Amino acid sequence: MNQLLVSVIICTHNPRRDYLDRVLEALKQQTLRQEQWELLLIDNASDRVLADEIDLSWHFQAHHIREEQLGLTPARLRGIRESQAELLILVDDDNVLAPNYLETARDLSQQWTMIGAWGGQVLPEFEEQSQAWIKPYWGNLALKELDADRWGNIPQNEFLPCGAGMCLRRSVAQQYVKLVQAQSMRMQLDRKGKSLMSGGDTDIAFTACHMGLGIGVFKALMLTHLIPKFRLQEDYLLRLQEAMYYSGIVMQANWGNLPVRTWRTRFAGYARRWFMDARSRRFHDAAQRGIDAALRDLAQMQLKDS
Repeated sequence: MNQLLVSVIICTHNPRRDYLDRVLEALKQQTLRQEQWELLLIDNASDRVLADEIDLSWHFQAHHIREEQLGLTPARLRGIRESQAELLILVDDDNVLAPNYLETARDLSQQWTMIGAWGGQVLPEFEEQSQAWIKPYWGNLALKELDADRWGNIPQNEFLPCGAGMCLRRSVAQQYVKLVQAQSMRMQLDRKGKSLMSGGDTDIAFTACHMGLGIGVFKALMLTHLIPKFRLQEDYLLRLQEAMYYSGIVMQANWGNLPVRTWRTRFAGYARRWFMDARSRRFHDAAQRGIDAALRDLAQMQLKDS
């Protein structure tokens, strides 16, 4: 009888080794028996071949896989294709899973059969102390603290799992692969080298809802997100803000929900900006640059296609 229940997929490009070592050490400590899960380490065109440097022999169902096409989305697609279990768990190279993460994810998949994609709490470990002004932007760093379980069958923010530790059923993963293959713009919805594009995880959640399944976040699932100090610098957070808003518009367009900007919405934005402090205005402006750039690029694409 095949006991393989879970495929853990780690996608990484030029990883910070001390972080990746902690990610792997946490996987060694998982309470789920090793015969029930496999590990796929996707080396996404790293400068140094990770298979030559990282020992996975501690897990008899671990595999090194090299993906030469740069980008988180191509790496995830490769992991999905190479995986074998019905439950897939996406783990970033800076995610330290709680010891019961895989076991809890398996239990949730069996208890919540109507859910197609889900996640949990993503708690920070900062390399240097985070300043108070940064906390409103923690969501941009894929941080999520929960006071209750939340789920639904519409893709609202309160239900959306992030890519860090995301769990998804194979049927959802396979449908997502088909969507990306049919619409190449989806391939751009995530990190690629130094690009801060995002949205692939939200695209997966939307896929689950489109299939008639639910999405959710659960308190019992917990991981620690390792945050290096450069990600707490305002310049980085501003670039991240711009890229995330750009990605959000593109992702909505892919699902036929392209927002229409009217003079009313523009006036409301100017009015809100008037009452902001200087830093809040910078983040507001970064978001607007992302939105404007995305709408401009989408309009140009429509012209080319017409």
